[in-house]
Amino acid sequence: MNISTVAKKTGLSSKAIRFYEEKGVVTAPIRTDNGYRSYSARHVEELTLLRQARQVGFNLDECRELVALFNDPARHSADVKLRTLQKVADIEKHISELGEMRQRLLALAEQCPGDEGANCPIINNLAGCCHKS
Repeated sequence: MNISTVAKKTGLSSKAIRFYEEKGVVTAPIRTDNGYRSYSARHVEELTLLRQARQVGFNLDECRELVALFNDPARHSADVKLRTLQKVADIEKHISELGEMRQRLLALAEQCPGDEGANCPIINNLAGCCHKS
């Protein structure tokens, strides 16, 4: 099948498919005599896995590993589970960091009078200074 058909089946753009191929994240399709890419059902599965893995936060290198595991008949589900739980831990850490950022911003906003004056404790704090304008 051609790239536009694969794009429709996977929900990815043709540009994204070519990008993932160029980066070696997915198996390269065979080329026909006229140079066009020819994709198989397996490519559709790889690209679908890739799209969905990206949607849940896996980065490009992690997706490359998942596609490699997908194509490895000797894979162990424990390896996939480990990567998934590592991603969950990364997400939990990020959520915690975002919570801390939120609290800091709320504390800064609390200090700011939010009036027509030029003095802004938010700017002063972020700039690392404490002088008043």
